[in-house]
Amino acid sequence: MKSASMSIFERYLTVWVFLCIVAGIALGQLLPSVFQAIGRMEFAQVNLPVGLLIWVMIIPMLVKVDFGALHEVRQHVRGIGVTLFVNWLVKPFSMAFLGWLFIRTLFASMLPADQLDSYIAGLILLAAAPCTAMVFVWSRLSNGDPLFTLSQVALNDSIMVVAFAPLVAFLLGISSITVPWATLMTSVALYIVIPVILAQLWRKTLLAKGQAAFDAAMAKIGPWSITALLATLVLLFAFQGEAILKQPLVIALLAVPILIQVFFNSALAYWLNRALGEKHNIACPSALIGASNFFELAVAAAISLFGFHSGAALATVVGVLIEVPVMLLVVKVVNASKPWYERRPA
Repeated sequence: MKSASMSIFERYLTVWVFLCIVAGIALGQLLPSVFQAIGRMEFAQVNLPVGLLIWVMIIPMLVKVDFGALHEVRQHVRGIGVTLFVNWLVKPFSMAFLGWLFIRTLFASMLPADQLDSYIAGLILLAAAPCTAMVFVWSRLSNGDPLFTLSQVALNDSIMVVAFAPLVAFLLGISSITVPWATLMTSVALYIVIPVILAQLWRKTLLAKGQAAFDAAMAKIGPWSITALLATLVLLFAFQGEAILKQPLVIALLAVPILIQVFFNSALAYWLNRALGEKHNIACPSALIGASNFFELAVAAAISLFGFHSGAALATVVGVLIEVPVMLLVVKVVNASKPWYERRPA
């Protein structure tokens, strides 16, 4: 399947993110008082402009998720088992390890000492949020089974509602990073629970008008998510600009553990599906969801927990920056390796 399946926003997401970095840094230097005023627009430690943007980011994506597809899980137990194993038992823990190895050990001397814990926290938040929206794109590009893709997304999102906060709290704890439970639970309520409820109510209302009305609404609101994400990034980099100008190497260093994580998780899930005898069109979306992230949620949680100026927020944005080109490479690999995959191991 050709890359035409991707929208213009999706296809060039890395370019838009880079332009937002430049625009945000420039605006932050030119209009510091404006962004300071935006930063003060808070209620109960939630920045109101960012909270609104994050809802616009997340809710349209969740409208696409059909939790009724959960019954499809039993059709491909092995593929779902691999998905759950990699997403919840391997990915977050391996990222915590990679964060310790690279950020706190190998790269520590090249990074701001007061932000090391925050960078690791951002990486953990990124890994603890399995992909929701973009995995549909990756699945299409690899000719993945659409019902399997939908069922694994619905299952992951259901688990995320109850498991995201405890998992993040545990991993931050073993990384010696303290986060108030009240703040973490508020983030989960604001950026997972409430958006899921609103999105499903909206989905039910649209479907009551017929499938054509639903499809038309999805086409109309499709660009909202990425547009809101890009606006959030402009704000974030307006606040981060000073630190980035002083140490531009930070973004490259943060990308290293994220890249290793993507290739490791996708390869592990792909190999496990093959070893268990799953079909290629199941293995592809299973591997791709393990490699990509619900970066919108990660960005939201990082800003809410640690603030605009934090290394955590910056680390999650690096995940956004490299998501599309790296995932397109993974898609190319799984497509090219289909003959090898279908030669079953003896």
